[in-house]
Amino acid sequence: MNLSDFDYNLPAELIAQEPPKERDGARMLVLHRDSQRWEDRQFRDLPDYLAPGDCVVLNDSRVVPSRLLANGAEVMLLEPLSADAREWRALVRPGRKLRTGATVRFDERFSAEILAEGERGERTVRLQGDEDVYAAIDRLGHMPLPPYIKREDRTEDRERYQTVFARERGSVAAPTAGLHFTADMLERCERSGAKIARVTLHVGLGTFQPIDREDFENHQLHYERYSIDETAWQEIETARRVVAVGTTSVRTVEAATATGARAGLTNLFIHPNAGGAQFHRVGAMLTNFHLPRTSLLLLVCALAGTDLMLAAYRHAVDQRYRFFSYGDCMLIL
Repeated sequence: MNLSDFDYNLPAELIAQEPPKERDGARMLVLHRDSQRWEDRQFRDLPDYLAPGDCVVLNDSRVVPSRLLANGAEVMLLEPLSADAREWRALVRPGRKLRTGATVRFDERFSAEILAEGERGERTVRLQGDEDVYAAIDRLGHMPLPPYIKREDRTEDRERYQTVFARERGSVAAPTAGLHFTADMLERCERSGAKIARVTLHVGLGTFQPIDREDFENHQLHYERYSIDETAWQEIETARRVVAVGTTSVRTVEAATATGARAGLTNLFIHPNAGGAQFHRVGAMLTNFHLPRTSLLLLVCALAGTDLMLAAYRHAVDQRYRFFSYGDCMLIL
C-alpha cells in the first residue's frame, strides 16, 4: 500500500470547531473487527463494552498553553531543553524576522531571546523574566488549538482542550480521545469491572504532521517522552484486555512492551504494512477520527484493517459525524 491509499473525502463543515455542549455528549461509532461490522452509539455507552479483566489506559499528559503572542510575533513552545525550563525548542512567526539574537517581549515581565536556529524553522529560545516560568506561561499563553479549528482560542478552551485527568504538563496538543471523559464516566467504567491505568506521553506536533512520502513505512516520527509507573504497568500486564484511549496511549503501551523500558523516548510508528503483529498488548481502542495521510490514521488502520476502517470513515461522513479534536469518537473492538 502507498500513502495515497489512506485518503478520504471530508466536507469542511464536518470538522468540529467547538466541543460538544457536554463533555461526554459525543457520538461513538463502534467497530467490531471480528464480525466486520459497525454500529452507531453514544460515548456514554462505553461502559456497556467493558468487563472485568479490562484495563482502560489513559494518557494523563497536560497541555501547556504554549502559544505566546506579542505584537504580531508568535513563539510556540514545543519542548523544554533545560531543567529549569528556561530554554525551549520552539517554532516562531515570522521566521524571517526572528533570527538568532532577536528578542520577543510579551509584556514588561517576560520575554524570549532567540539563541539558535534549527531544522524545519525551529528555534532554541531562552525565556527571561522575574517570575516562575510556568506561572508566566499560564498567565500569558494561549491553548495550541489545531490549525483546522478556524477560530482563536477562548478562555473555555483552557478547560475543554484538556482532559479531566490531566496531570503532568508537557504536551503541545491534547490526547483528544480522552477529552470525552468526565469523572462520572471514569467511575462508570470502574463499576463495569474495568481497571483504570494512567500513563504519560507528552504529545509533540510531529505526531499530527501529514506524511510527505508515498513509501510511508520509511517515514520517521519525532521522538516523544513517555513514562509508566509500576502500579499502572502491573494493571496493564495482568489485564485480560487492554483498552487504550487514544493513539498516544497505544504507542506508550506498545513501546514499553517492545523495549521493556517503562520510561524514555519513543518514535514508534505503527502502520498497516507491518500488519497487526505490532499490537502486543493493546486489544481495543477508543479514538477520535483522524486526518487523511497521517500516522494516526495509519495506526488505526493497522489495528482494524484498512478496508474496514476506511469503509467506517465513509459511513461516518455519510452519517454526519463530527471530525477531529473536538469531534466524535470511535471504539475499535
